[in-house]
Amino acid sequence: MLLSVIIPVYNSERTIFPLVECLTYELSAYDFEIVLVNDGSRDASEDICETLTQTFEQVQFVSLRKNFGEFHAVMCGLNHARGEYCVIIDDDFQNPPQEIIKLLREAQQGDYDVVYSQYDKKEHVWFRNVGSWLVNRLTTWLLRKPSDLYLSSFKLLRQEIVQEIIQYNGPYPYLDGLIFRTTRNVGRVTVQHEKRQEGGSNYTVQRLISLFLTILFGYSVQPLRLLTTLGIFMIGFSVVAGLAEIVGSLLTQHLPLTDHLIWLTVCLCGGIQLFGMGLLGEYVGRLFMMQSGLPQYVIKSEHFNYDRKSGRVRKYVSSRA
Repeated sequence: MLLSVIIPVYNSERTIFPLVECLTYELSAYDFEIVLVNDGSRDASEDICETLTQTFEQVQFVSLRKNFGEFHAVMCGLNHARGEYCVIIDDDFQNPPQEIIKLLREAQQGDYDVVYSQYDKKEHVWFRNVGSWLVNRLTTWLLRKPSDLYLSSFKLLRQEIVQEIIQYNGPYPYLDGLIFRTTRNVGRVTVQHEKRQEGGSNYTVQRLISLFLTILFGYSVQPLRLLTTLGIFMIGFSVVAGLAEIVGSLLTQHLPLTDHLIWLTVCLCGGIQLFGMGLLGEYVGRLFMMQSGLPQYVIKSEHFNYDRKSGRVRKYVSSRA
């Protein structure tokens, strides 16, 4: 199979059926499958996805027991994808299905492991654009990605890279972090970006903060190195300032004003200690959560149009986990 299209589904009862219809039309010249992952939707998305598996033989469907988050749903989809290339696309039509062909051609022509989509004009709300900008600045520093590469959710991955990525079974998956741990052979292609057809964005302040913490503490030790560097600087500064005070006192034969120095020193050192303890607490807490066996996702049901053991296509198979 050439292509697997992975779609995390969340409250998209009005868009998922026409999206799948459009995908089957645009990709009709290719050997492909569509892997739908219902991430605990509160509307009728699950029922519609089940109907899609009965309507289109290319559609496979996995439903999760609750809302685990977009990255967890994508990881679930990657674990079920069979294609030589895997494309991740949102369920809201902001990425037109025909643009998938551009990513596929770029990967084949450039022999890239991963191809990201780039936009001349983004149709996200201003808050999401600001959040994306901040995430990109953070990942440039932590992941050493190219500064001019935009980490879009609409991307294509070669199956060999997918197999490396799904080896991660921790509770804090961040797909772009896992990609740059695996490869630097990354391409990009400009695609069209449309306005959201239905509903509003699920991108909230809480999700943005959670993403920042995952990137900051889950995929780099740069914060600890920054703290170490700050500590070395403060030690050097304290030694130099202390020597300067001693020399100044000897030359002027006046004692320095110690009250201000003591209070500033106590406040500064106390702040550095609290900040350092907070950083270490984040790492220790996440290590604890990883060792606790917290799963990335829990499958509620699986619906496949092929036999997973033999790989043979057959009409509508449903299994309850």
